[in-house]
Amino acid sequence: MTLWGGRFTSATDELMRHFGDSIGFDRRMYAADIRGSIAYASALALAGIITKEERNQIIAGLEQVRTEFDTGAFQTKPGDEDIHTAVERRLEELMGPIAGKLHTGRSRNDQVTTDLRLYLLDTIAVLRQALIELQVVVVEKAESHPDIVMPGYTHLQPAQPVLFSHWLMSFFWKFQRDHERLTNLTGRLRVCPLGSGALAGNPFNIDRRTLAAELGFASVSENSMDAVSDRDYVVEFLTWAALVQVHLSCLAETLIIWSTREFGFVEIADAYSTGSSIMPQKKNPDSLELIRGKSGRIVGHLVGLLTTLKGLPSTYNKDLQEDKEAVFDVIDTLKKELPIAAGVIHTMQVNAAHMAAAWDDSLLATDLADYLVRKGLPFRQSHHLIGLAVRRSERLAVSLKDLPLVDYQAIHSAFSEDLYEALDFQRSVEARDTQGGTAPLVVRAQIEKAKQLLAQRKLTTRK
Repeated sequence: MTLWGGRFTSATDELMRHFGDSIGFDRRMYAADIRGSIAYASALALAGIITKEERNQIIAGLEQVRTEFDTGAFQTKPGDEDIHTAVERRLEELMGPIAGKLHTGRSRNDQVTTDLRLYLLDTIAVLRQALIELQVVVVEKAESHPDIVMPGYTHLQPAQPVLFSHWLMSFFWKFQRDHERLTNLTGRLRVCPLGSGALAGNPFNIDRRTLAAELGFASVSENSMDAVSDRDYVVEFLTWAALVQVHLSCLAETLIIWSTREFGFVEIADAYSTGSSIMPQKKNPDSLELIRGKSGRIVGHLVGLLTTLKGLPSTYNKDLQEDKEAVFDVIDTLKKELPIAAGVIHTMQVNAAHMAAAWDDSLLATDLADYLVRKGLPFRQSHHLIGLAVRRSERLAVSLKDLPLVDYQAIHSAFSEDLYEALDFQRSVEARDTQGGTAPLVVRAQIEKAKQLLAQRKLTTRK
């Protein structure tokens, strides 16, 4: 059954039909589609377009269709272009011509964007919980390894001493911003487009506010032409997902490097690793490599949809069907990735001894510059003088700690015996005690703040 065949005198080309059908991927929106149809049936009854008895019959039929989907009994048939056609076709099979009244004043244009908004709202709740659980694991791992000092890196070059817990917590705050963005997106998703018709609005005095409230939306769209073409919320969702993916990829890339024998800072558990088909000794961090690798796909979906939207004239165009496969693939990917990332962090072994073995006095060069600043020298001069000291230590093949005092004093008279006190890794991290720094007390406070945020969020998700 097609929803539009009366004007046509010949059948659609078979290849064209398959090319245009979306039932193969949008059937996953069946619950949202049926939910929207049930609410719309009530709106039609409220407007006097159908009787209460007809409304009840339609709703009962829709509930039966939903049960068939839930149990896997629903069978698609040729002519089921999309989830809307399939549901309406089955409804007519169950109850006859009365099913045709359901589409009064409604278009697939406003129906599909309503379905997608409802589907995303439900799915976002699942992704939000997975993101929270990842944050919980990050905090737990940081809290269980509070005082391990490791080299910090910029440009992948040794930079300054930091706490491992401080590094790990940096990802908590990335994911925190992801959570905040998702919350903001949810507010813009909760706008109901149903009742916009194909583009001009609904002529049957449908109470759109009651309809929106019944579906859990916070407001209704203000312009019917904008409502049926608007996919900003899809772009925002894909943008959010791309940023989450970038954060996951950064985490994955760092752990891949740190799990190499050359670093040995962490060991990825067997549960998240694989072996080689030819090299028996190999243990590959494939979980992390796949997380890193899927970034191209997720970012590509965002770019692809933006490119599609860029070329469209106003209101609805069939090109908009391209939004759903991108959304569904991103959702499916993140539903797996977020728990896997949490599992990797939860199970990985942290090797404090290897981190300590990677200490090098050059990491304390900035501390030496700060030492001279406390002696009254301008930082730029101090920076230059310490650079000379580093160059001299390299030429003599000794560490900064082993460079004799006489060599320091040859560089500047401000150096005295107490300079060696600055060459202490624990003292270095403890000195960074401003908010956001790597000092142990500050990192503990950071962890406590994160735990408070998570506690509030758990309370919110229970309501």
